[in-house]
Amino acid sequence: MDKHEEKAKERSNQEKRTEEKIKGRLLKAFKAVNSISGKSLTEADIKRQRAALERAGKLAAPTSDILARPFTLGDLHCQEFTPEFAHNPKYVVMYAHGGGYICGGLDYARILSAKLAIATGFTTYSFAYRLAPEHPYPEALDDAMSMWDYLTGAVTDADHILLAGDSAGGNLVLCLTQKLKEENRPLPKAILLFSPWTDMTGTAPSYDENCEVDPTLTKEYVIGAAKVYISSKGNPWDPRFSPLYGDFSSFPPTYIMAGRNEILLDDSIRLKEKIAEAGGNAVLDIEEDGWHVYQQLPIPLAKRAMKRLSSYVTSLIYDET
Repeated sequence: MDKHEEKAKERSNQEKRTEEKIKGRLLKAFKAVNSISGKSLTEADIKRQRAALERAGKLAAPTSDILARPFTLGDLHCQEFTPEFAHNPKYVVMYAHGGGYICGGLDYARILSAKLAIATGFTTYSFAYRLAPEHPYPEALDDAMSMWDYLTGAVTDADHILLAGDSAGGNLVLCLTQKLKEENRPLPKAILLFSPWTDMTGTAPSYDENCEVDPTLTKEYVIGAAKVYISSKGNPWDPRFSPLYGDFSSFPPTYIMAGRNEILLDDSIRLKEKIAEAGGNAVLDIEEDGWHVYQQLPIPLAKRAMKRLSSYVTSLIYDET
């Protein structure tokens, strides 16, 4: 092996070590956030959890190939991410971040906002919806509707918007779409989901089947977050909280990504089944080595996932024209 090959090998090994270090730090941060239960959500707990997610966002978010612009809609803080290599300015992505409806902000949302913009070539919009327990249902949904109304009123038509969300953000965009259907309003072009939280009842078998292999989520956290978000206003079986039990007739094409090693796996599997039963088009992408929203980490597994999402969007948008 010559000197150039040795240097290249050393650089590759260094990159791998750096990647594993970042992966470990991020998984630790996400695990710290999701290890709480709804019974321990003191003001200090919530402040600590939110700070941890924002730090994780700053560590993992891509910083190249995008232009970021903050803006506000009244009291709602938002960000616009424009890819430097834009494919089609007519289409945009509206993205809702996860965090169990109790954590997450614009720094955390930046991770997948930037990745979505790069993968699709479309300008991506994120927004810091209000969080429980200070702001339980329906305030997050109201904020999502405000973002939707802004995009459809000032940016593009509804059928040129792709709704995207991870975890609780997936729950939010599904609930938003079902609300638009109820109001007979135009629907988005498609929905892109990362490990969506579709069922707040906590009854899926994957909670128990994957409890030992899920590196980030616990059932206690998920159930606790649901109680905080729902508050005393409803039943977790209600489609307003668990869109899995809502109406999927005439639903937009939906691309669902999940990890085999997550307790919310059945939320994705059953969502795909419900859309198919209603005559809709849903694609389920299960990463055998993945976990809850593994796409957030700066690792090859995530890069491959975003390439698959890019291929799906490209086929959806351009193969029909």
